[in-house]
Parts: sequence; C-alpha cells; structure tokens
Amino acid sequence: MASILEIKDLHVSVETDQGAKQILKGVDLTIRQGETHAIMGPNGSGKSTLAYAIAGHPRYEVTSGSILLDGEEVLEMSVDERAQAGLFLAMQYPVEIPGVTNANFLRTAKTAIDGEAPAIRTWMKDVKAAMKDLRMDSSFAERNVNEGFSGGEKKRNEILQLELLKPKFAVLDETDSGLDVDALKIVSEGVNRAKENTGLGVLLITHYTRILRYIKPDFVHVFVDGRVAEQGGPELANRLEEEGYDRFLAVEA
Repeated sequence: MASILEIKDLHVSVETDQGAKQILKGVDLTIRQGETHAIMGPNGSGKSTLAYAIAGHPRYEVTSGSILLDGEEVLEMSVDERAQAGLFLAMQYPVEIPGVTNANFLRTAKTAIDGEAPAIRTWMKDVKAAMKDLRMDSSFAERNVNEGFSGGEKKRNEILQLELLKPKFAVLDETDSGLDVDALKIVSEGVNRAKENTGLGVLLITHYTRILRYIKPDFVHVFVDGRVAEQGGPELANRLEEEGYDRFLAVEA
C-alpha cells in the first residue's frame, strides 16, 4: 500500500528580532507515494518554511495543525526519527561537514535509517554506480561532505544521498537554484530515477518552471502569504510562466 503524507491546517511561526512572526497560515496538502507536487510562489510566501517544518528545523514552531505520515504524527518525531520514517530534505543551501568524508557520511546515514550496516562490497558498488549516473568523479567519495564543492556539486551530492537512502518522500527545497542547464538535467534525471526505482513521492519547491520541464509535476500549488492560493495540474505552471504572480499579489494587496 502506498504511503501518504498529509499536511493539515498547518500554522508555523518563526522567531525574529521583532518577536514571533507567523509564516504559514493554514496549509492543507496531501501527497501520495509516486506523485510529484510542485510548490511555487513569490519570495517570502512560505515555501521553504513548509520544507523546514516537515523536516523538524528547531527555529520553526508549529503553532497548530498536523503532519501525518501513514497516520503517524510527524510533529512528535525527532529529526532522526523523521528520516527513519522515510522523509528526506534536499536543502536549498547544503551545509559543509569538515572532517567527515562522503563515503563515511553516506554509510552512517544508511545504517541509521535501516538499523543495520549495509554490506561493504554491495554498498560501495551502489555508491559508485549512483555517482557515475550523477556524473560525479569517484574522488568525491573521499572528500569531506560538501567542503569545497561548487553549488552544482553540492546539489548533485544531495541527490546522491536521495538515491542511496531511498526515502518514501523527498522535499526538494529550490534544488534548481544556481544550476546551469547541464547540471539541472543531471539532477533532474537523478530525481526521476529515484522516483522510478522506489515510488518516491516528491514535494518540489521552486520559483521557476524550468525544472518542471525535466521533473514533470502531477500537481502544482501556488503559495501566497503562507497559504495555498491556487492549485491545479501542470497547466498551472505554464500559466505562471506566462503571467507571473502579479494576479495573486494584487489580491493580497
């Protein structure tokens, strides 16, 4: 039976210098495994806040609502428990981890999620195959996580983790930002491969439609001022490319 991620009437605040500021103001969203949902909207509309709330970032406080994974309350889980349950976040700005090699990081993460260490020979074969598919030189396995990587290399490294850790749902927070056309295609191919191989459910956050040429959405949701202002199929993304967000912002104003 396919897994379901349900977001119900989600309200989220973040602490600022001026005090708590409400960002999400009642978001409802249901994603099933095998589906791709694109979240689009102008800057400051709450797209990344949704990603961080799902992942469990401590700065973001859920003031009401719920996030359910197969009926289990995600908000009661720690960050690592969310990963073990099958949630994955590809960050907009992947962090560097000095002193930890990619190979060690990936195997440690896989062990933590599965509850047992993968067999070395099989695991390294999988790692090398995934790196080859992502056009990553094999030397990246022994380099520290994201240290000295270019923006495109960091994004490929995120998708490498996605392919190897095999989550149920992936939240991709502006994975397309800073990528040239070639890197965008490679990263998109990796996401499509993961979806094809595991039935991955994808929540794809983006400003622009260009990544949607390579990762085809089943549903498009427009975020404005912390709410879903409109939703539809792939045709909605085409309309946004032609018209922008002015009609939504005019309503808000």
